[in-house]
Amino acid sequence: MTTRWNERWYAAAPSFASSALLAPLSLGFRGVVAARNALYDLGVLPAARVDHARIVSVGNLNVGGAGKTPVVIFLAQWALRAGRKVAVLSRGYGRTDTALRCFDSSQLPPVDQVGDEPRLIARRCPGLRVWVGADRVELALRAVVEGAQLVLLDDGLQHRRLARDVDLVVVDGQAKFGNGHLLPWGPLREPRSALRRAHLMWVRGEVPVEGFPPDRQVLARHAIAPTAALRESTVVALAGLARPEGFIAGLQAQGARVVECRLFADHHRFTSAELDEATATARRLGARLVTTEKDAERLPEGFDALAVRLEVQVTSGRELLAKALELPVDLG
Repeated sequence: MTTRWNERWYAAAPSFASSALLAPLSLGFRGVVAARNALYDLGVLPAARVDHARIVSVGNLNVGGAGKTPVVIFLAQWALRAGRKVAVLSRGYGRTDTALRCFDSSQLPPVDQVGDEPRLIARRCPGLRVWVGADRVELALRAVVEGAQLVLLDDGLQHRRLARDVDLVVVDGQAKFGNGHLLPWGPLREPRSALRRAHLMWVRGEVPVEGFPPDRQVLARHAIAPTAALRESTVVALAGLARPEGFIAGLQAQGARVVECRLFADHHRFTSAELDEATATARRLGARLVTTEKDAERLPEGFDALAVRLEVQVTSGRELLAKALELPVDLG
């Protein structure tokens, strides 16, 4: 998602011209989504059930930027601490390879083969198996044959071919649902009525989201892990994110002085020229180049940039999560 689309979708008052142009397209998209969901709801399109493992989907309504990957990492680490065998299923957004891939932290494939987020999940969760491919029903079956007890379906709300025990929807408590419209008029892949399928909502923030039962909401803080190198430092921010505002604010909260930003679309593949320009800018300003851990997966080996880590802290609803994942609450 580009900055231009981001500004349009999350603007307080979208322009009349853009609304007039995009509203009919959005209406058509809504019709397609409604028809597809109806086929699943009526059982015309069946959802495959995979036994002998708990299937948990982590998804969202918005296009990009909700913070699903940190949630997947948090849940996976919790389950691993509890002694569970965990698998994550992903389509590997942005990869150029089409082969089915399975890997762990001991041998990370190139980002072109699996995508940046699956690599990051594996790196952060030693002992976890990550499966990447287009057919996530097949991935789930293979993971269970390998002994997976908990299967996390990354970005799975709209992937209804695979039945799940728990649907967890991630919502940015500040951005919420943007202007409330479906693509391309707004950022939504489904209307808000799709939240009826969700068992739990994970809210990035301190305030529950209106319109969803408060007793089924998990509240959590997503923040850059304390980094001594950021305190009172001058930095140039380099990132390819759907909504980079949180990254910039996080750097400032750590005491960094952000003097320049080099921001690109989500999952952007940095060119040599772009990286040379960012490095030259940092040197000219006497600053340190800082990026996110997800962006670092797409940077060349040895590239000189400080990659900061995003951590989550559940502030409310830990018991709900423990029950949904069938995990001991004291290890969460």
